[in-house]
Amino acid sequence: MKSVDTCPLERLDSCRGVPEHHDPVEAAGAPFQPGHLLDGRFLITEVLSRSGMGTIFKAEDQQNGNQLVAVKVPHLEYESDPNFYSRFQREERIGLELNHPFILKFIPVENKSRPYIATEYLKGCTLEHLLRAMRPLPEKDALKIASLICAALQHMHEHGVIHRDLKPQNVMICCDGSIRIMDFGIARDDVSRRITRVGNSTSMGTPDYMAPEQVKGKRADKRTDLYNLGALLYEMLTGQVPFQNDNPWAALNARVTGDPVAPRKVNPELSAQAEEIVLRALQRDPADRYASAAAMKAEIDTADEVRVTGLADRLQEPTPYAPGLFQRPWVLATAMLAPLIIAIGVLCFLLLRRHAGSP
Repeated sequence: MKSVDTCPLERLDSCRGVPEHHDPVEAAGAPFQPGHLLDGRFLITEVLSRSGMGTIFKAEDQQNGNQLVAVKVPHLEYESDPNFYSRFQREERIGLELNHPFILKFIPVENKSRPYIATEYLKGCTLEHLLRAMRPLPEKDALKIASLICAALQHMHEHGVIHRDLKPQNVMICCDGSIRIMDFGIARDDVSRRITRVGNSTSMGTPDYMAPEQVKGKRADKRTDLYNLGALLYEMLTGQVPFQNDNPWAALNARVTGDPVAPRKVNPELSAQAEEIVLRALQRDPADRYASAAAMKAEIDTADEVRVTGLADRLQEPTPYAPGLFQRPWVLATAMLAPLIIAIGVLCFLLLRRHAGSP
């Protein structure tokens, strides 16, 4: 079996010597304070980040030689929410299923006193922080990062996992020259698809990177992740997201009805081959994108040999945004009601199963 270079970014100028960075967070209000020993195993040392849903701590794993780990703890008010708890369990299950050098490693923990997820602790900064310091990235660096993400995506897809929220905040550039894909909060796998029995996925994701099918609330598959990666690669190469607009609704409308500005019009120093790769990944019809992450990686790794087909000359300008567009029934249901509809569907399924099993 061919060995994998686990620190492939150390030779890239833009990724050499990245700082160990995270935005400062006050410990006040966190469920634990530094010095707390969680379940007799994880000694909390620092608050790393906090969102509306939970807090991530830096900790020492006292059962594993005081190895540094990250512990993600949901806020107390969400622990009793069945939908949130199910999603939290799914994130951990998916993380434990995956084993790849470019994917965040989850740590199995038994007999928890409360819901939390333990993972390896990564020293470095997110791709978002890297892009704050340098944008656009050199073409060869951007393509290398995209190639490594493709390798991680191929592993996920082979295990039936769709990430659905690939963005700079979810890509870690580590101090040792390695890379990790993180945050499986809205990822789906074969198990969760069977449980929900719902044909359409919700309109989840981050607007700047969402695929057209996500905006429409259609089923996401591996080609959705490739669109997300195409949007991320576009940003790395040009310094801006594909559909630059202060109005998020206008940006969503643009990706459904048209194509982005050709990358070389934004950054004339780009090669025609790099532009071709990005535009292939950003095709609105999933059937026109790369068939797999492996296929996209193969072209990225041999970018000089990519055949330029003139995609940049056939781009369609988006239709003007009409303020009432996202009040239309299908968009309203997707953007606002889909999570509720799916929750009701799951509840009905569980009630029917319980009723079928009763005497």
